[in-house]
Amino acid sequence: MSEGHLICPFGTTARPGAAVPTWSLGARSVGLFVLSLCLAACAKKPDANTLVMIIESSPTNLDPRVGLDAQSERIDDLLFDDLFTRDEHLNVQPGLVERWQMPDPRTYVFHLRSAVRFHDGRALTSRDVKWTFDSLLQGKILSTKASAYRFVDHIEAPDQSTIIFHLKEPDAPLLWNLSDGAIGIVPYGSGNEVSSHPIGSGPFRFVSSEQDKNVIIERNDDYWGQKAKLKRVRFDVVPDLTTRALELRKGSADVAFNSLTGDMVINLQKEPGLTIMHTTGTRVAYIGFNLRDPILKDVRVRQALARAIDRRPIIHYLLRDFAKPASNLLPPESWAYSEVLSNDFAPDAARLLLDAAGYPPNNGVRFHLTMKTSTEESTRLLAAVLQQQLRDVGIVLDIRTFESATFFSDVTRGAFQFYSMTWAGGTEDPDIFEYVFHSARFPPKGANRGFYSNPRVDALIDQARREPNQNVRRQLYAELQRILATDVPTINLWYLDNVMVHSKRVRDLTLNPSGNYDFLKTATLADTR
Repeated sequence: MSEGHLICPFGTTARPGAAVPTWSLGARSVGLFVLSLCLAACAKKPDANTLVMIIESSPTNLDPRVGLDAQSERIDDLLFDDLFTRDEHLNVQPGLVERWQMPDPRTYVFHLRSAVRFHDGRALTSRDVKWTFDSLLQGKILSTKASAYRFVDHIEAPDQSTIIFHLKEPDAPLLWNLSDGAIGIVPYGSGNEVSSHPIGSGPFRFVSSEQDKNVIIERNDDYWGQKAKLKRVRFDVVPDLTTRALELRKGSADVAFNSLTGDMVINLQKEPGLTIMHTTGTRVAYIGFNLRDPILKDVRVRQALARAIDRRPIIHYLLRDFAKPASNLLPPESWAYSEVLSNDFAPDAARLLLDAAGYPPNNGVRFHLTMKTSTEESTRLLAAVLQQQLRDVGIVLDIRTFESATFFSDVTRGAFQFYSMTWAGGTEDPDIFEYVFHSARFPPKGANRGFYSNPRVDALIDQARREPNQNVRRQLYAELQRILATDVPTINLWYLDNVMVHSKRVRDLTLNPSGNYDFLKTATLADTR
């Protein structure tokens, strides 16, 4: 997961039909132009064998059994192979598993590809697959990812190419939880050392990593599948938003993906050496609440907050229409997506709900809320807009900013009152509802960070997970989505588009809705000599 990337003028809240506020955009454009002229002279000639990609923060853990943040999961997906992959329609397809059978609802028999080797030359066999999952299930590796496989009773490896999963009860999402980015296969016996020196079997191999500086990977020339064209990729960590744009302008970086604000993307379109790629995406920006909080535990307060937020000017003026409104955690591309009643902007209705909840205005103020943000400029700017919009209905929003790692740690353990982040990739299957909203998934067992509990929601999730008929599952999830739209444990804001800015020496790029780094598997570098 990763934070949403937003941009908005300081101290303004534009309304539909109002003039577009331009002073901050112009100031930023001028500043970037002047700085880029100063830096252009000292820009180094690009390395013909290395693609440089800008990322906002270092991956927190490159062990695919552990890493949860977007950078960890996306880089891991280049280093490690999963048992299954997903196609452009989000359907599960063969990966390391070449074929499989399901002799009964609680047994999966997987047949592995032959001639697959880890980066150190060891053959990948069923023993490695069994170890990968046993290390989680038996607590040898501590990770919240273990809960995704809690219905696995035991795993057998009868021969080198066969692996058998025996389940305690039917688990319809299992194949999804064995596919792209969910968990990669590590060598037998791998412990905590994988975090600092990952050894996988993917199309790229790990070279080095320096915290808050870079991660370097190189092509795996012995890869069993289609080999990458790039010889080397260097992920440069650039936390500052303006610096990211400057690195692209002066040619020190080749790619920035979903890490620039809308106005910067529009400004960079004018650069002759850069190209913009843009497609719809499945990442969902959302607001999370702590439902143990004495104010936020009241559903009327949460409904009022949803009605007090106007998405339209943020999407149009501030995100530059690189997003679409979201009333659901699932994206429309998901087979289980259902249209639900949206809590559209209605400030008068918000005020009535707050009155009914027992919070009349006192000198214009009903109560204070504290929003926790990271130092990332986009989230701080979003907080500034929300601060003004909520003030219109009598809510004072206090903003507290923390360094990214601290912010992420606090959020994942439920230490907040109010925050905003983005789900990246995990929302494409309805199993996300169990991970985020089931009462058995409070931290550290899952991502129900707001401590939401509804017995009917739990029952629907459990029933849908055991149900083999997809049409029946779709109906169960439709009811679940209706309940969530009423309970408002989180506010879904918008689906963020996938936007890439890249230098023209980078060719053969293809984007997919998930917003992962698969484009690095096919990209090439033009000869710049």
